[in-house]
Amino acid sequence: MNIGLAGPSVASIVPNTGPRPNVTASRNDPHTVEEWFDTSAFSMPAPGTWGNEPHNGVRGPGRDNWNLSLFKNFVLSDSRGSNLQFRAEFFNAWNHPQWIGNAFGGISTFYGGRNFGAVTSAYDPRTIQLALKLSF
Repeated sequence: MNIGLAGPSVASIVPNTGPRPNVTASRNDPHTVEEWFDTSAFSMPAPGTWGNEPHNGVRGPGRDNWNLSLFKNFVLSDSRGSNLQFRAEFFNAWNHPQWIGNAFGGISTFYGGRNFGAVTSAYDPRTIQLALKLSF
């Protein structure tokens, strides 16, 4: 993820080329919802300079998503070929929190912003679908 400077006066026409803050200390990223990365390690650069924070200098959250499907067929009549199928589908089966990275607006990466470094959104929690299908 790229750290940028907040405010309308620092906007850039070309993506990922705007001014960035300075990295003034070694970071110890806590990876919590309130502070995904160490925000105290950044400072405002001198006026007219770009800052030394590298491109993609902060690593965003990964995604741990498990989707599972279970199917069971019950034969009702061999001669007619009819059966009943039970289906259970689990999306994000283990219900891990999956924070959305900056590409989708999930972590505030604008230095000087109100919630700089905070996680602001997550993917959907566990979803379970159950179904029955009768074939005759």
